[in-house]
Amino acid sequence: MSKTQDYTKTMQDMMASFPIDTSAFQDAFKNTAAMGERFAKVALEAAEKSTDISSSWTKATLARVGDLSKSKADPADYSKAMSDFASAAAETASENLAAFAEVAKKVQMETVELMLAAGKEVSEDASAAVKKATADVTAAAKKATATVKA
Repeated sequence: MSKTQDYTKTMQDMMASFPIDTSAFQDAFKNTAAMGERFAKVALEAAEKSTDISSSWTKATLARVGDLSKSKADPADYSKAMSDFASAAAETASENLAAFAEVAKKVQMETVELMLAAGKEVSEDASAAVKKATADVTAAAKKATATVKA
């Protein structure tokens, strides 16, 4: 019976012929994690500000409802109270929607800045990786040529 050839040594030799720099993968992972952290920070700040706006809006509305629900001596005071409530609610809504718009605008600006920074980093990393790969391949080709000539 013939033995099955062990290709382990052959594969090791072949892989050694193609040097792979794993630091590029590690750097890519670190950059991705850092970018994710920055995006999460932007999202969490926006959520916190939005929650604050909603909470203050709710408190103001509940305070006005409390004033609205108080008994009045004159029936005309009820219509005036309702009119005041509606007017104040419309004004508060306008202010709070503007505050929400500011939060959204800030998130959009920060996201664009992060994306531009990420694009610049990726471009620089890719350029460095191509230069290094070119140098490695050239060195390997020279080594292989020298080995063949010898």
